[in-house]
This record gives sequence, structure tokens and C-alpha cells, in this order.
Amino acid sequence: LSGDLLKVLSDMGHGDEVAIVDANFPAERRARRLVRDMGSSSVDMLAAVLGVMPLDHLGGAPARLMAVAEGDDCPEPTVWGLYSRCLDAAGCREEQFEMLDRDAFYEAAEGAYAVVQTGETALYGNIILRKGVVRR
Repeated sequence: LSGDLLKVLSDMGHGDEVAIVDANFPAERRARRLVRDMGSSSVDMLAAVLGVMPLDHLGGAPARLMAVAEGDDCPEPTVWGLYSRCLDAAGCREEQFEMLDRDAFYEAAEGAYAVVQTGETALYGNIILRKGVVRR
């Protein structure tokens, strides 16, 4: 985690969201605050963020993923299984995930406190996390 990203995560409040997106995501156009780490995968970034930021389990899905687009013959993205393992370790079970179609995901990312763009090349390597309460 870079110093810039740590500051962004620290500045976020309870209920604020951060989007971790892949290399193909139109981040420059969609982000209010953009942090780039093109040398990281989205899975490594997710694990790192979850190491310092608790998830909000109250009132909705703490994690939202971009669903496979209707008509896309892509099988279930392999990155989702890796996300699931990271999130499970953070106490977020798969049934707590929300799937958003591409347009809804883009809109949600625009409303996120920040977007972290990675060098991820796996299809549908995008996720939004909602920050929980930091406890001592």
C-alpha cells in the first residue's frame, strides 16, 4: 500500500466506499479520487486493503462486484474465487456480495470515495468495498 492510498483509506469514514478496479476500467473518467498501482493485481490490492480496513456489515452488501455482462460468453471469472477467499478471511461470506451490471457498477464507482486502479488483466476484476468502523 502506498502512502497516498493509506491516506485515502484513513480519510474515509464509516460507510464510504473504495473501488478496486482492473487495468481496463475507465478510471480517469469515473473516479473522484484516483490512486494507481499498475504493478499490483486486484487480488493483491484487495488483500492489502482488507488488512487495514474493516468492512461494514450493517445495512447492505459490504462488497459489490461487476457481474458478467449479458451476452458475454465469459465463464465465471476466476478472479471472483480469489476475491471470495480474501473476503471470507475478512469475515465477509459470498452470500453477502452484491452483483452489479456494468452500468450500475460504473455509477457506483463514480460515487465511491476513491478508485484504486491496478494492473489486473483478468476479466471482471472489479470490486467495491464499504468501510466499516475502525475499532481499537
